[in-house]
Order: sequence, then structure tokens, then C-alpha cells
Amino acid sequence: MTSATRRHTGKLPQRTEAVICVAALALWLGVTALYIGFRGEHLVLAILVAALFFVTPATRRLIVALAPFFLFGISYDWMNLLPNYEVNPVDTIGLYTAEKSLFGIETIAGRLTPNEFFALHTNRIANFLGGIFYLCWVPLPIIFGLWQYFSGRRMPYLHFAIVFLLVNLIGFAGYYIHPAAPPWYVAEHGFTAVPGTPGSVAGLGAFDAMTGLGIFDALYARNANVFAALPSLHSAYTLVAFIYAMRYPTPAAWRIVLAVVTAGIWTTAVYTSHHYIIDVIGGIICAIAGYLLFEYAIMRLPGMRRFMERYAAYITPNS
Repeated sequence: MTSATRRHTGKLPQRTEAVICVAALALWLGVTALYIGFRGEHLVLAILVAALFFVTPATRRLIVALAPFFLFGISYDWMNLLPNYEVNPVDTIGLYTAEKSLFGIETIAGRLTPNEFFALHTNRIANFLGGIFYLCWVPLPIIFGLWQYFSGRRMPYLHFAIVFLLVNLIGFAGYYIHPAAPPWYVAEHGFTAVPGTPGSVAGLGAFDAMTGLGIFDALYARNANVFAALPSLHSAYTLVAFIYAMRYPTPAAWRIVLAVVTAGIWTTAVYTSHHYIIDVIGGIICAIAGYLLFEYAIMRLPGMRRFMERYAAYITPNS
């Protein structure tokens, strides 16, 4: 039995593991409270993570396995430490003009961006399906990852989870390199970037009105930075899951669902004016770039291969 797998024989974690867990949670909560804004959900999540880490070896393995997803959430939240519009100028008119030039649709009213065209041609079925697709953007990849994990596919799961995190980091870097306004912002506020402008449900408001649930209104009302449209990470997440569903043996049902939802999210992003087609293409490039970078460059490093082997051993139950 290796040192990595011996850690799971006791009910409680080793002292070093416990210190790392407590220190990491304290650091996260401290920075968040001081610089972001502490919310009750932060404390609830911290208590849940700590409880699962200490209660049993099985739940401890799960928490450690989910670390890439926790890091994704924390890194997203911590972008508020330095808003991207304070780093570089916000692109409002340039992206709009490029979209109209590349993908514009000629109408009797003149040349329109696809977003403007769809805003004039809505459909109840598209409104409903679009809301369903958009609700899947993060939950479905996480469910796919959990399916891999609980199916005993620990190494494929780790590859997927770490690439998911890497794709986010690439996308977040893009937000700082080229802050960009989404199409709904231009439609509602014009070409002047105003920091602190609240988020908008845009076309997804039709789903809220149809269902009476108010899901997207609650989600987008808390969006502290609307100038993070390029690349569209909505368009990347389920694509990463689909890539790994194709890379490793996976039931056809998973591949079909991921393919349909991915295409649905791409279409909905444009249909609801949350993203330009250029943004969607940027998200697709992020997903593919993250996958290729990890699998064909980072994984060639001996140190990374050893890390992945130890990580997989840690989250695998003893035989």
C-alpha cells in the first residue's frame, strides 16, 4: 500500500491534512470577508466542506476530488478584487461593429446583428428551451463529473475537472485582456461603459415570465461585472464535458445530451442577447485550447504526471 492510499485507513484525516483544510477555508473566508463581501452562503459552504472533510474517509475523498470546482468558484468570486474594467478599456462599439460586419443580417430596417434580429423575432418554444439550456451551463458539467467519480473513473474525472478549471482561468484572463460589453448592454445603455451597471436577464426574462420562477432575475441581479462577455464561458463548459465524454468510454446517452445542450447553449447565448457569435467562438476556442494545453503539453511534464497519479490514488478507495 502506498503512502497516498494509507491516508484513507483512518476515519479522521492526518494532522497535516486537517491543518491544510482549516487553513485553506480560513484564507478563503478571510479574503472574501475583507475584500469581496461576506455572505451567509459562504459560511454555510465552509461548514459543509469542513464537515464532509472530517466525517468519513469517503466524504473526505469527495471533497478533495471536488477541489478544482471549488477553485473555479473562488477564482470567479475573487475577480471582484480587481474588476477587469480597471485594468483595460471596455470594448463596446468595436465588438458590436465586428459582429455586424461578420455576421450581420440584412433586413428592410438595415443590417442587424443576430442579437438584434432575434430580439425582433422571438418564439415561445425557443424562449422556454433556451432557459432550460442555460440552466445547464454549470450544473450539467458538474453532474457529468460526479457521474465519472462515482462510476469509479477517477483518472478521467480528474482530467476533466482540472481542464474545466484551466479553461476558466484562460477565460478569466481574456476578461482582463479585453473587457467587453455584452449585446444586451449595448441595446439598453449604448456604447458608453459605466462601471457598476447591474446585470440584466435580457432575453432570458421571457423564461422567467413564462415559468414565474424568477431564476435568471435572481442570478443576474447579483452579477457585479457585466463587462465579461468575451469569451463566452457559457459556451465552453458543456463543450469540455462533451470532449471528455468522447475521449473516454462513455454511454451514448451522455454524449447525446451533452452535444444537444452544448449546441442549445451556443444558440441561446446569441438568441437572448447575452453574447455575440464572436463571444461564442471565443468560448469554443478556450475549451479546445485548455484541453490541448493540458493533455498535450502539461501532461507531458513528469512532475504533472506524478501529481495526477498521487491525486487519483488519494481519491480512490482502498482495494
